[in-house]
Amino acid sequence: MRSGKPVERVAVVTHSEEAAVADAVSRLERLAESKGVELTGEDGGPDLAVTLGGDGSMLRAFHRFLDAGVPVIGVNFGRVGFLTSIEVDELEQGLERALGGDFAVVELPTLDVRIDGVNRPAVNDVFATSSTLGRMVELGYAVGGEDLGVLPCDGVICSTPSGSTAYNLSNGGPVLVWGLDAMVITFVAPHSLHVRPLVIPHNLPLAVTNRTPDGSVTVIVDGMELGKLEPGQQV
Repeated sequence: MRSGKPVERVAVVTHSEEAAVADAVSRLERLAESKGVELTGEDGGPDLAVTLGGDGSMLRAFHRFLDAGVPVIGVNFGRVGFLTSIEVDELEQGLERALGGDFAVVELPTLDVRIDGVNRPAVNDVFATSSTLGRMVELGYAVGGEDLGVLPCDGVICSTPSGSTAYNLSNGGPVLVWGLDAMVITFVAPHSLHVRPLVIPHNLPLAVTNRTPDGSVTVIVDGMELGKLEPGQQV
């Protein structure tokens, strides 16, 4: 979907190290003033959110504005920048077009994560791992209601297509093309000769159960801890 409508209010989401983006903030302020665009806080009803950071900043902005329908565009200050659209040296050129409404909105699929009565969407991935550093866990998993067994491992990642180039890729998982209606399940350091990453339809439910008899499992959504699974609990 292409916007075409000039932007009137912009929320700015910055990298956690604000000193690193101070110059970019000043450049953005000058550009916004020249275009008659108001820079507002996250709760100021923005038409567009601009992140100055890396993929982590983009993910935080996605979670903040997901239910508000506010498009998010990023200027890359990170090391990777898969999710950002504009490089630092192209800030004025790229954002001038965006403020004029010359941008296309790409809707990213999300995962619906449920744990102990708490729901949270995942834009990139969900990671279940031992709550004790360096300890293996035993995870049971079922796809579409079909039990696929219990696997000793360091953890399991479930990724969207946009998240498949992140932690999933680092662990040997396949890259999914954006727009593919699927998700990928990749185990981390599985103690097995046979288990491989599994690509399944996006609407097929995945259940992961902590089968470790004496240890908890931490569930992490887009790099942020959601909760813990005690033995027998499921996400």
